[in-house]
Amino acid sequence: MATTPLTSVLFVCVHNAGRSQMAAGFLFHLAGDRVQVRSAGSLPADQVNPAAVEAMREVGIDIADQRPKVLTTEAVRASDYVITMGCGDACPVFPGKEYLDWALEDPAGQGVESVRAIRDAIRVRIEALIAEIDARRETGLHARRDTGIDARRNAQPDK
Repeated sequence: MATTPLTSVLFVCVHNAGRSQMAAGFLFHLAGDRVQVRSAGSLPADQVNPAAVEAMREVGIDIADQRPKVLTTEAVRASDYVITMGCGDACPVFPGKEYLDWALEDPAGQGVESVRAIRDAIRVRIEALIAEIDARRETGLHARRDTGIDARRNAQPDK
């Protein structure tokens, strides 16, 4: 019996040091091996934001060993979902991908007290994303369901 390929999700923000790392941490933790998780940045930082690391540690998820990675065309091409978080038009667009833009405050330069609210907002979106991915897998549907998440639907490739 053939197995269904894993759904692949790429989280992208400018520095790949806060929002995208927290999102990747939540998705990996909550979805386990049901989803392939990637994250990258258009201008990656030298390290993951310590306040993001601490905020995630508070909810039992350790992202301290993660390192910011540069966004590549290959990572976008290999992903079913591309979720951007404040990187604007830096992310290449390919047909057949699901592009979502999550408007989230940038945790750069903020203390853990402020980052907690961003972390919690990310978790809510990740839970909705997992529900969508699971529903698609169970029903075999290929059309995106409305999860209340801002989306660039039917994205057209760059000319």
